[in-house]
Amino acid sequence: MVNLLLKLSKKPIPIIVLVVIVTLLSVMGIMSNARIETDLDKYMPKENPAFVFSDQAEEWFNIKDGVLFVMENPDGVFCESTLRKVKEITLRLQNMSQIELGDVNSLYTTDNIVSSESGLDVNKFYVEVPSSQNKLDEIRKAVIDNEMVYGRILSKDETATLILAELKPEVVFTQELYDDILQIKKEFEKPENIYVAGRPIVEGTLAQLAPKDMQKMFPIVMLLIIVVMLIVLRSFKSLLLAILIVIMSTIWTFGFMSWLNIPIYAVSTMIPVMLIAIGIAYSIYLFNNISLFRKSNPDADKNEVIRDMLQVMWKPVMMSALTTAVGFISLISSEIWPVKYFGLFTAFGIISAFFLSLVFLPAALRLFGLPKQKKIKESESNSNLFEKIVHSILKYKVIILTATGIVLIISIFGIQKVWIDTSFLRNFEESSDIVQADQFVNEHFAGTTMLNVILEGEDDTFKNPEVWKQIDVLQTKLEELPEVGLTFSLSDFLKKLNMSMYADNPDYDIVPEARDVLAQYLLLYSMAGDPDNLDKVVDYNYKRANISVTLKGDNSKLIQRVVDFIDDNSGSIEGISVRYAGSAYKGLVFSGLILEGQVLSIIISIILVIILLSLMFNRLSVGLIGSIPIILTSLISFGLMGFANIPLGATTALVASISLGIGIDFAIQFLYRYRVNFTQETDIVRISILTLSHTGRAIFFNAVIIIIGFIVLLFSLFPPNRELGALISLNMFFCFFGTLVIMLIVINLTNLRFKPKKEEVKQYR
Repeated sequence: MVNLLLKLSKKPIPIIVLVVIVTLLSVMGIMSNARIETDLDKYMPKENPAFVFSDQAEEWFNIKDGVLFVMENPDGVFCESTLRKVKEITLRLQNMSQIELGDVNSLYTTDNIVSSESGLDVNKFYVEVPSSQNKLDEIRKAVIDNEMVYGRILSKDETATLILAELKPEVVFTQELYDDILQIKKEFEKPENIYVAGRPIVEGTLAQLAPKDMQKMFPIVMLLIIVVMLIVLRSFKSLLLAILIVIMSTIWTFGFMSWLNIPIYAVSTMIPVMLIAIGIAYSIYLFNNISLFRKSNPDADKNEVIRDMLQVMWKPVMMSALTTAVGFISLISSEIWPVKYFGLFTAFGIISAFFLSLVFLPAALRLFGLPKQKKIKESESNSNLFEKIVHSILKYKVIILTATGIVLIISIFGIQKVWIDTSFLRNFEESSDIVQADQFVNEHFAGTTMLNVILEGEDDTFKNPEVWKQIDVLQTKLEELPEVGLTFSLSDFLKKLNMSMYADNPDYDIVPEARDVLAQYLLLYSMAGDPDNLDKVVDYNYKRANISVTLKGDNSKLIQRVVDFIDDNSGSIEGISVRYAGSAYKGLVFSGLILEGQVLSIIISIILVIILLSLMFNRLSVGLIGSIPIILTSLISFGLMGFANIPLGATTALVASISLGIGIDFAIQFLYRYRVNFTQETDIVRISILTLSHTGRAIFFNAVIIIIGFIVLLFSLFPPNRELGALISLNMFFCFFGTLVIMLIVINLTNLRFKPKKEEVKQYR
């Protein structure tokens, strides 16, 4: 391997030309094919049975997420100007090619079922906007008297009204559509307040913020890394080469994604920060070796320096890259597509950085020359510093291990508090327009999150009044829950139709008793009203029915409580099976998959890391010792999440795998140098001192740079990214401490020894 790398380094121009060509091809791919995925359904595994059924149910009942326009007038919406704006916005939305004409629901389009001389009339609340107060009062009374509208489309304080526009099934929410909707909001706002909410708006806002997030974080992380690298390397040439390597590995990664037509998800925006923070470590280790070699061999020429760098460092750098990549590749065990792709392409970027470090860097050094060697005066006190550190660690090992044990016990209690949340609104600031709009809708209306309860029986099951009476009881119980705004099903139609047939007498606001009466009501409505409305609550054969449950939030805890309640209270409906569909239920299933994927990826990562370390060092004991820092870090990390009430989500679920992948690098570098030092010493303590004085410095610089790199995520526009940045920065400190303190103690307690290999005896000083 060393000979191959040396041969490649002696052909610097072809190597550099090849690297430039690959980089240019990657840039072309990014410019032509890069796209941001805004459809949140694409985050989820379509083959999962829960998603398969949900998609089928959405087709049966035309279940679609919609854009919510909420118009607020503190003086009341029943005035000429506000009702005119409701009509005009409704017409504008109906004329949009992405929206079905009949799928815009507002005070202007909603059916009003009333009694008449003939028995039943279905009319609109208004067609032309009246100017007289009497006419406005008539509209107000008609709306308030209609339980299917009051509290659903009109807020109960009468200061806000809702317009719901559902997108066509084949429509992908685009930036252009998002801009058009915001333009409507801008045109009609003032003096009324207009809020825009709904899942398509969440998708559009994510698409808008994701590129801004990358544009914001990339220069910050580059600036901080440049400053720290200048302090560490003290050479502009070294800095330039190190920065080029991580930039090119990032470009290659996104170029590869683009050529494979893999979209950029919200979590993908963190890949550049990851690759810069991780990839820069390889340059640190290589330049650290160059510096130490030239210090011991001041007369060495360029060939000798490059040869020594490759001989000494190719294996530990390869080990680091492989184990780090394994940590990320383990994420493909997740069923969540953004997580799979994040793990796969971050691993690709790490391997790219490894390749560039061992192929491009030596070629560039041979072509452009070595960095200037700064003279470092090493005082006696400085040379004794590492000796004092090692002796202090070993002297207080009982106290350190006891304190670590206490922290772990506390962390285990914290782990029990960890919860899962797939709320897409957590991606935004509390003060953001999208969150404020969502809160306003939840306060004034039934809510913004829809859970669909799909009931299934035999043909004509749902023509039986007794079944609908039981369903009505279930709906009444559901609406008593604080998490539930309102429910809606065919029973609401039946009760309204029944009451209308009895001159709107509230005593008849019940499901009709007779089966034939129920059938007549449905026939009357299909003739006088919009039959498409019935298609959303019951299928053609009356075999399946849909209860829409509007929730006051989209977090997983809330959804799970409602689902559990339905499961506990729906058993009394005989012969009916209960399943779920819609975006709320998909989010709940999504949360379960996150937990399963996280646990599985951690187990896979730890097992693979132990195996790799054992194979690398030919000792199972070394694999177990080397895994200590990452296991400690994982436990402490989840404990912190529990105590800090940070939920596991699509982003924060990555914490353990990322920390494991990066943190194992410290242990590998330490153990490799520890084995090498057996070529010079046999005393365990002395070997520990030599290891700490050589590799400990590089590990420290690496930890500092990674911590700084991830701290940059604190500037992210997305709160989960900020949580991830803070957690990983802390985890890197724990990995650093676990490697240079805990692992050092364990090595000395177990009296770990190596028999140096012949090639190591020859090549190491």
